[in-house]
Amino acid sequence: MTKRRHTKSEEETEEVYEPSKATRLFIIWRKLKRSELAVLGFGIVVIMVIVALFAPFFAPNPDKMGIPMRPPTMGHFLGTDARGRDMLALISYGARISLYIGLATVALELAIGLSIGMISGFFGGIIDEVLMRLTDVILTLPELPLLIVVVSLFEQRSVNTIVLVMGVVGWPFIARVVRSEFLSLRESTYVEAARSIGATNWRIIVHHILPNIMSTLIVLATMDIPWYIFYEATLTFLGFGDPNSPSWGVLLERGRLYLGSAWWLITFPGIALLIVSMGFNLFGDGLRDALDVKTGGR
Repeated sequence: MTKRRHTKSEEETEEVYEPSKATRLFIIWRKLKRSELAVLGFGIVVIMVIVALFAPFFAPNPDKMGIPMRPPTMGHFLGTDARGRDMLALISYGARISLYIGLATVALELAIGLSIGMISGFFGGIIDEVLMRLTDVILTLPELPLLIVVVSLFEQRSVNTIVLVMGVVGWPFIARVVRSEFLSLRESTYVEAARSIGATNWRIIVHHILPNIMSTLIVLATMDIPWYIFYEATLTFLGFGDPNSPSWGVLLERGRLYLGSAWWLITFPGIALLIVSMGFNLFGDGLRDALDVKTGGR
């Protein structure tokens, strides 16, 4: 379906065809399918979501205890842990926590980074100077050491605490990208046309600029999800996470204690983390090419 717009003048009628949302999605999907790696990444992401949502339907009860430290067998494909719990069940249920951590942190960093980048890029002036100097200060600090320092300030660390810290620390890159987009788009002809007919700043931002940077934000969010899953696993492995959470980071931290006697306890959660990180990155790369988004790396 396409929308037809008629512009009538004294001498001619001009017809302009604009693709519908369904057509644009089809075009993006067709471009995405051209990359086998992007399709592979998309498949991995879909599988992770299915595993996280439907773990109770195909994974054993993660709290059920059997024979401790049992290596992979037909009854327990990924073995059992020190308490006799099935590793396949623990990894399946842990996917829920890890996926929540990635999505929630990205949502938080987008909320903060988009707000600061939008205000800085659209209004400029002294507001832009102050916000960008703050952004530059945080960007100069190594992200993982900064996360460790901030998380260590909390005596009681929960999954939500980790999400809060990572989101608050991780917004500057998003803010920089959003500011750059707003600086470019605020001088465009359609924004000037909107101003000329009396459109408010809020209407210009919401209806004329934000829709044109959504593809960039989607790509950035997709590629940041595995970073935060990895960061949480790293923080937990180093002893700065939530020990009561069934996330993959907790499984890795517990598995390292038995590295010499039970290799499967750390190997399979590590493989799951590696595969999911690869899946999101491959899908993000393909999505970036399909949407023709030009962004830098973290």
